[in-house]
Amino acid sequence: MKLSVVVCVYNEELNVIPLVQQISDALVDYDYEIIYVDDGSTDDTVKNLKSIPHPTLKIIEFRKNYGQSSALLAGIDYATGDYIITMDGDLQNDPSDIPNMLDTLIAGDWDLVVGRRHKRKDGMLLRKIPSLIANYIIRQTSGVHLKDYGCALKVFRAEIAKDMGLYGELHRFISVLAALEGARITQVDVKHHARRFGTSKYGLGRTLKVISDLLLMLFLKKYMQKPMHLFGNWGVLIFFAGLAINLYLLFLKVVMGNDIWGKPLMILGMMLVVAGIQLVTIGIVVEIQMRTYYESQDKRPYKVRRVTTGQTEEKV
Repeated sequence: MKLSVVVCVYNEELNVIPLVQQISDALVDYDYEIIYVDDGSTDDTVKNLKSIPHPTLKIIEFRKNYGQSSALLAGIDYATGDYIITMDGDLQNDPSDIPNMLDTLIAGDWDLVVGRRHKRKDGMLLRKIPSLIANYIIRQTSGVHLKDYGCALKVFRAEIAKDMGLYGELHRFISVLAALEGARITQVDVKHHARRFGTSKYGLGRTLKVISDLLLMLFLKKYMQKPMHLFGNWGVLIFFAGLAINLYLLFLKVVMGNDIWGKPLMILGMMLVVAGIQLVTIGIVVEIQMRTYYESQDKRPYKVRRVTTGQTEEKV
């Protein structure tokens, strides 16, 4: 059993050396590797990492800052372990929680164990309250019921981590992405420390990004394999609403002899008919793209956990 610890950093020069030491102390009884992904740091982060005499430390340097999702994707791609651990590089996560999380995953046959920050050491107004609101919205809309989606400390089975599509800034929704792959997920309490060095890269400015990414996650969860049900249903409904308005106006014109030219209701009816046709057309195009997505890559719209033949189990 080999572990891969993936740490993404951006300008964390004072944190990298103590964190590598903490990881080494926590995993002294395990076969492991540490993968640091430097997301275009402009300080001495890479220099300090290269000064660490650790036999299994991998350092992946980006040419520029691509964002946390791309950094996580690179770390997971380069990981060779049977289990992949992700964590922040700011010393707020505690590597001593990893063995307990790993034991929980193996004992319960889980695919992903997520940390829940116990007694979180962050500011109330700018960090805790926005996080509570975001967690509630994600929990209610995604159907993945966790109390803390923002904790970076996670333990995956490698096959689940490598199957996730981490694009854009979807690192905030890793648990939801894993659930889309059919992962069984649980959460355990972990320690959380106040930041000692450097400054936080998070702020209220990410709120709108979270909301827009959440809409994407809802589409992926509910309509990825049946986009016509989203666009087509609304398109048909809007089309018939516009058609009903136009038929009513036609009745007023032909039967009642009323002048309907320039009425706002006529403009609304025409707009609804056009919008309905456009939505149905979009649904057809997206449906074709969905089929191309699966068939061009020989993908299947399902995931098989294991196949049992007689007394033999084979993980897939």
